[in-house]
Amino acid sequence: MDIKTLSIFLIGFAIVAIAANQIAKTFQKIKFPLITGLIITGIIGGSSILNFITVKEVKNLDFLNQIALAIIAFSAGAELYIDDLRSRMKSIKWMTIGQLIITFAITSSTIFFIADKIPFMVNMPIKHKIAVAILFGTIFVARSPSSAIAVIKEVRANGDFTKTILGVTVFIDVLVIILFAISFSIAKAFINDEEIGIFFLIILLLELLVSLGMGYLLGKFLQIPFNFKLNDSLKIIIILLLGFSVYLLADFVQHYTFLQFQHEFVLEPLLICIIGSFVLTNYSKHRVEFFEILEKISPTIYIIFFTLIGASIDLNILVTVFSLAVALFFLRLISMYFGGVFGVILAKDPKKYIHIAWMPYLTQAGVALGITTIIAHQFPSWGHQFETIIIALIVINQLVGPPLFKYALNFVGETHIRAKITEEQNSRDAVIFGVESQSIALANQLNKHNWKTRLVCMDDFDTNDAKNHEIIVLNTKDPTIDDLKSMALEKVEAVVLMLSDSRNYHLAELIYENCGTKEIIVRLNDRNNFEKFHKLGALIIEPATAIVSLLDHFVRSPNATSLLLGMDEGQDSMDIEITNVDIQGLRIRELRLPTDIIILSIRRKGQLLITHGYTRLRIGDILTLVGKEDSLEELKFKFNK
Repeated sequence: MDIKTLSIFLIGFAIVAIAANQIAKTFQKIKFPLITGLIITGIIGGSSILNFITVKEVKNLDFLNQIALAIIAFSAGAELYIDDLRSRMKSIKWMTIGQLIITFAITSSTIFFIADKIPFMVNMPIKHKIAVAILFGTIFVARSPSSAIAVIKEVRANGDFTKTILGVTVFIDVLVIILFAISFSIAKAFINDEEIGIFFLIILLLELLVSLGMGYLLGKFLQIPFNFKLNDSLKIIIILLLGFSVYLLADFVQHYTFLQFQHEFVLEPLLICIIGSFVLTNYSKHRVEFFEILEKISPTIYIIFFTLIGASIDLNILVTVFSLAVALFFLRLISMYFGGVFGVILAKDPKKYIHIAWMPYLTQAGVALGITTIIAHQFPSWGHQFETIIIALIVINQLVGPPLFKYALNFVGETHIRAKITEEQNSRDAVIFGVESQSIALANQLNKHNWKTRLVCMDDFDTNDAKNHEIIVLNTKDPTIDDLKSMALEKVEAVVLMLSDSRNYHLAELIYENCGTKEIIVRLNDRNNFEKFHKLGALIIEPATAIVSLLDHFVRSPNATSLLLGMDEGQDSMDIEITNVDIQGLRIRELRLPTDIIILSIRRKGQLLITHGYTRLRIGDILTLVGKEDSLEELKFKFNK
């Protein structure tokens, strides 16, 4: 195929892919998964309906599939960050074994016994039926880390059950590639009437070992673009080329060994890519940047991959096999139920997990479809019917899986959906003494950040200016202990004193001795009074000095000052206390922090620490962070138990 023809194909496909993206977004508005919209648009644009993407074009654009599969494998490997999962390794191990072995055994054996009910398997010899059955079983094992992560983020889930789900989902996607390599080799041997002997098993083992070794080397190569100051676009191009080169190398080795030895030596590109990504994620300092690059690439990759999948589907076959796909959905569901029971019992997890442990694992996406396309290309006589059945099954899984996943997370009480958090549940509150323009402005600012504020008025002041806030009026200029206790200051996060120095000191002393409020913040009027407030442990702001210091920093370092003050749009600062036991003992450099986050300080038992990449974190540490609001909320959720 010449460059001109390829260019025409690419332009035509790009137009359909752009349309698919917009249509898929409409599907999302009616609660359909994104990939369902992409696949349906691909079917409409494909040879079954409008024929914008012909069968010939789908074959000629196969290299796009290979690039997409490489990125999907990279994404799966990048999710397998061992330090995040270490506290749940026992549960992850047993649940993985249950979901892998039991699902594969039940589904593959059932497919073999009902082969006469599956149209393309009716007239197959016994060995061919076994081959197809184990390929079905392998696909049924596959999961979708991307779908699982999307649901977890949506409901802000956190807890032991959630960590187990994430670990199992990612581990299975790694293991299913190895299982596929074995099943695929056995299936080819059965269908091609080759003998499975010692030589066959040695070659198969050697293929897996070489693929693992190539994956390790790929992990080292993937680190190269991150060792230099390159822009993100260039890094993306290099990663795409490395992923595609794995497929080119695998094709070359397969053809060369067949010509030289009359036996194909098959490398597994998906396994190579997933191991390469795992090596970079766990054994380099570039994992965060690599993960963010993948997040930038992934939306476009999914559009290309799932639209091409849809274009390759024969709509007539899809209609005829849909009822079969529904039956296979229930077969997979039953096998996963027993796998979940096995995992919960062996891991000695809470008994309440037994009947819902299977629910988070229904969804399937990239890896399952990737394996399916490989099977369809290898066995063209029945592969496209096989592919159509699996695609119909995946669409059902994508529709039913996420709601069941959310139900399971709600059932175990690990969801933290922001919309359901009432004002009464918000423990971040402050009391401000003094009602004036600055205190009202401060209250407004705190309210924007979901703090509950109360203003205490001790002087004559027109409280209409603060009518949007709760006002406490004290008819005395010298409040007593009883006055303060009536405000429940011992439960308040912070008290801000904005009166005269003498009245501020009187209040600070009473609060310090009788209430134990976490933070006392004082607006100082006279520099000479600094020391006595300092002895009470108060945080002191001297307006005149603060303004001069702030102006000084703006002159010398405007960007840093804007960042620290959260003046950039979407920027903020936050103190976060570590209560998550999984963070205990981790070094700062081992955290998967977003690149827009800066750790300003760590306070441990009242002492500020000088931090560096090797500082180990402890339960109870209070981190002061600056960055984007979304990233800060994500870390608050991650660091809390």
